Amino acid sequence: MKKNTTTAKKSPKTLSNSKKNQIRQMAAKQRLTIGLDLGDVTSRYCILDEAGEKVSEDRLPTTKVGLSSLFGKMPPSRIALEVGTHSPWVSRHLAGMGHEVIVANPHKVKLITQSVRKNDQIDAEQLARLARVDPKLLSPIQHRGPEAQADLAVIRARAELVDSRTGLINCARGLAKPMGERLKKCDADQVKGSLADGLSEEVKKVIGPLLKSVEEISKQIGVYDERIEEIGKRYPEMKLLTQVHGVGTLIALTYILTIEDAQRFEHSRDVGPYLGLTRKQRDSGGSEPELGITKAGDQLLRRLLVQGAHCILRQGAPDSDLKAWGMARLQNGGKNGKNQKGSKNAKKKTIVAIARKLAVLLHRLWVTGEVYDPLYNRKAAEAAKGKGEAAA
Repeated sequence: MKKNTTTAKKSPKTLSNSKKNQIRQMAAKQRLTIGLDLGDVTSRYCILDEAGEKVSEDRLPTTKVGLSSLFGKMPPSRIALEVGTHSPWVSRHLAGMGHEVIVANPHKVKLITQSVRKNDQIDAEQLARLARVDPKLLSPIQHRGPEAQADLAVIRARAELVDSRTGLINCARGLAKPMGERLKKCDADQVKGSLADGLSEEVKKVIGPLLKSVEEISKQIGVYDERIEEIGKRYPEMKLLTQVHGVGTLIALTYILTIEDAQRFEHSRDVGPYLGLTRKQRDSGGSEPELGITKAGDQLLRRLLVQGAHCILRQGAPDSDLKAWGMARLQNGGKNGKNQKGSKNAKKKTIVAIARKLAVLLHRLWVTGEVYDPLYNRKAAEAAKGKGEAAA
């Protein structure tokens, strides 16, 4: 019989006080650089001196007490860590102790993510060495504040419920069809247990509980909607963004909380690439292949901006420069006329293009505080044309 050799994980050893004092004394004489590879239970660290020599490496608990035990009384040092589940509170905790904290974007640090030799110990050392040479090599990101993080968590929780509701509705419809029956068409928030009325008893028994679950989820989504409306009242810039048709409280608040600091972008057009709404590039010589968007940045905000773009392009939506641009693009068959007019592919690309322009527009309104004129470009073009005719 095979023996069970599985053993419980040992708790990390605590650094001796003499070792801690030795590290702190060294930090007082020279600026140390520390790489911290965060784990769910324990985190691995590597400390380098100014010459790049390894001073110490070990692991400690991923808790405030565990971090404070080593870094609490240490003179200000540079600490690099990767973005992750624990990085928001860890970065704030370490910064509160006076350290310079660099939160690396692992998707852009190929030296770590695509290394053939990869473990926590090596990752910690790589973070320390990159931070020591040039922090920009880590493509550092800036975490939002605790209040913004808590507010955004409400929006993300609502999004999870919406996705769950959609999945349950699709499941109910999918189960009814093979049994020769169909659920009535209606909006997701109108789906209730009574929607099964008129169906056979056999189908009711199958999808009835699903519909009741959907009804309960819709109630909880309504509770989140009320909380989001209350949260929105704390952000006065909301009024600037909701001037645009298709941008309601949910989109505007998600935009503000995700960006948080409008001044982080030198130009409004930089928001598009930040949210992954620009196409990938692999141009070489005369070859310029049409690739999909990068999908970098926040997925939820990107989805919401696409929803806003659908509202702008929808039939019956008020006239605007954005809508006119989108309709003209569709008439021409998409960019450079490469797609067939009216094709699904052309419409998808147009929607994404409008979402990108919408992201830029919202940032511009936020920064300038201007009153939104949906026909600004058209009026400016007509005014310029009138001046040209007068001069002629």
